Amino acid sequence: MNIIIGLGNPGEQYQITRHNAGFMAVDALAKKLDLKWKNNKKFKADIAKGDDVILVKPLTFMNESGSSVAAVLNYYIKNPFDKGGWGDFLTVIHDDLDIELGKYKISVDSRSAGHNGVQSIIDRLKTKNFKRLRIGIKTPTLEKIPAEKFVLQKFKPEELKTINSIISEVTRKI
Repeated sequence: MNIIIGLGNPGEQYQITRHNAGFMAVDALAKKLDLKWKNNKKFKADIAKGDDVILVKPLTFMNESGSSVAAVLNYYIKNPFDKGGWGDFLTVIHDDLDIELGKYKISVDSRSAGHNGVQSIIDRLKTKNFKRLRIGIKTPTLEKIPAEKFVLQKFKPEELKTINSIISEVTRKI
């Protein structure tokens, strides 16, 4: 069973913001796999299940993602460390301010690098041993405004084309 978490913030006002690149990626993956989202109050998340994959969008807001992720993992994966740890099951997809828009990186067992959603997951799981698919959102605008405002801005139309192209590429590799 693979569990793929897309990080973002719930609510219509955040739908196509830079911080919701993770939500956008799992939405595209759900569409590709023809999976339907269902709200799960117990997990505080939207869940889409397939035969060998569970897609998750935590609805706890970015900085509290860890509580939702831990609840999902503890329910679906029994004794993960008997099987090698979370890294064998868990992929977290999120935005990354240090990577240029139009690029992405895959990392395993790495620090949060200041991403509060990732740090929340690390804190709750008490490990950083999981795969991260980091979608770049950095543009020259970032140098002009504080990061916390930048990530909550909606993608400009040309940026949205770029991010959708990267998401399409990423979902082919998952």
